[in-house]
Amino acid sequence: MRRIGLSVLALSAMAALAALGAAAGSSGAYPVQYCSQVPIINGTPPWGFHTGQPISGATGSYARGHGNINLSTNYVDGILCQVFRVRRQPDRLIVMSVEHHLGYHSHYAQMWGVPGNIMNITVRVKSSTDPACKVGTIGHVTLFASYNGVRSDSVQFFFPRACKDHNHLYHGTQVNNQVPPD
Repeated sequence: MRRIGLSVLALSAMAALAALGAAAGSSGAYPVQYCSQVPIINGTPPWGFHTGQPISGATGSYARGHGNINLSTNYVDGILCQVFRVRRQPDRLIVMSVEHHLGYHSHYAQMWGVPGNIMNITVRVKSSTDPACKVGTIGHVTLFASYNGVRSDSVQFFFPRACKDHNHLYHGTQVNNQVPPD
């Protein structure tokens, strides 16, 4: 009788753990530490960004990334991630690597009516939980960092049709962007 009670208790504990695991993989209203593949670095990176706090509601989007850059040779590298949460669907996470040629950069850019630094990079999806957005897909990201005491940074992702759900513009005071000057 004691063995049966222990077996029932063990099965109940396993069922509770399985339910907890299933809840952690769903898109409920709780924060998830996405983008753990992109380590948070201390200090100021050569380039980097985050788009605010990770998703904590039933819907939303979040991204972060960083890397190295050499403006004199137009070399850039790095890693980025973006997660997109839609109601009653699994979260869609993509991790991207940066193609090594810097597309464009300027210290004299103007966006949102304010001056700042801008850079355009090409990214390649290296892992994806979005069935439509396949590994190897190429996209582009524009990073804008305002200066002169104004806080109007932005990050914009551009992808082809298959990854269109990841075409996001993050803009405003919650975006923290580091784009090096010329």
